[in-house]
Amino acid sequence: MSALTFLYKTAPGRVCLKALTRPGLSRFVGKVLDAPASKCLIRPFVRKNRIDLGEFESDRFTCFNDCFCRKIKPGLRPVDMAPDALIAPCDGLLTVYPIREGTVLPVKQSAYTLERLLGGDPVVRELLNGTALVFRLCVDNYHRYCYVDSGVKGENIFIPGRLHTVRPIALESVPVFTENCREYTVLDSDHFGRLVQMEVGAMLVGKIQNHHGPGPVEKGREKGTFLYGGSTVIVLLREGAAKVDEVTITNSQAGVETPVRYGQRVGTRL
Repeated sequence: MSALTFLYKTAPGRVCLKALTRPGLSRFVGKVLDAPASKCLIRPFVRKNRIDLGEFESDRFTCFNDCFCRKIKPGLRPVDMAPDALIAPCDGLLTVYPIREGTVLPVKQSAYTLERLLGGDPVVRELLNGTALVFRLCVDNYHRYCYVDSGVKGENIFIPGRLHTVRPIALESVPVFTENCREYTVLDSDHFGRLVQMEVGAMLVGKIQNHHGPGPVEKGREKGTFLYGGSTVIVLLREGAAKVDEVTITNSQAGVETPVRYGQRVGTRL
């Protein structure tokens, strides 16, 4: 039995899951990974995940989280700045979903309707018949992310994670329904209209650090970083905003994720 099966599909696992999702435990683990003593975890992590530290600005880390959110050398993540290019905001594995009434998105061993993902934000109505791009970051990926287009962003809206004791009717097939912490902003972009860019943290830690408040932003500019924990970036586009590359659409329909890199073109403005 896998750890996830135990946690999500057995009674003892659900008890453990409830403990794991408590904010106090996440804060404690975060403090441990921020402490100088956590440097002893860096070498095994780098070796296990075959990370080439020569690609990064520094290998002199003060703690484990300093290594995890390491900054890459200039030029190693070129951004496609063509006005019609829809870019990947991060390294990761991309899956694309059409947004329909009642669409359920699988994110981080959980599942969300669009309304629940955005905490009931009325912007959902503008996104119907649009496209959801879900970028899943693996532990060895570069854990910084950028803006997908220039424009004017709104406030960063944070939604804390929680564990539901009763499943929403739309998600009856999910044995235990967890919500990860997430943070999003609505971006009135220059080339793709109004869109939503969201970061989703991991169940245990997955801390999200966004750099900027509301105001003008530039395509390719670093938006923020994740501290330790699996992570996901989601981009929600309105109908007719862009066409995603055909290979990604075909892969997504087959249940296959497409590897992408920060700044890479993944679609084209319509």
